[in-house]
Amino acid sequence: MKKLALSTLLILTLSFTFTSCRDTKKEDTVEQAKDTVDNAAEATKGAMEEAGKAVDDAVEATGDAVEKTGDAIKKTGEAMK
Repeated sequence: MKKLALSTLLILTLSFTFTSCRDTKKEDTVEQAKDTVDNAAEATKGAMEEAGKAVDDAVEATGDAVEKTGDAIKKTGEAMK
């Protein structure tokens, strides 16, 4: 009778041990996934800000080029008169 009770207790202890390890791993995996998503969101935010600044700089450079081209055309027209 004692062997049966001890065997049952041993089997239950082992099954709880393996079950609790699985739950811990799932929680760790969820935390790691959340951290990865947060890090990706932060990196993307920084990249988007830099891309926005680059677009703004390109717009300003294009505007300056258009103005200089217009000035050059006016000067060429005046010189031809």
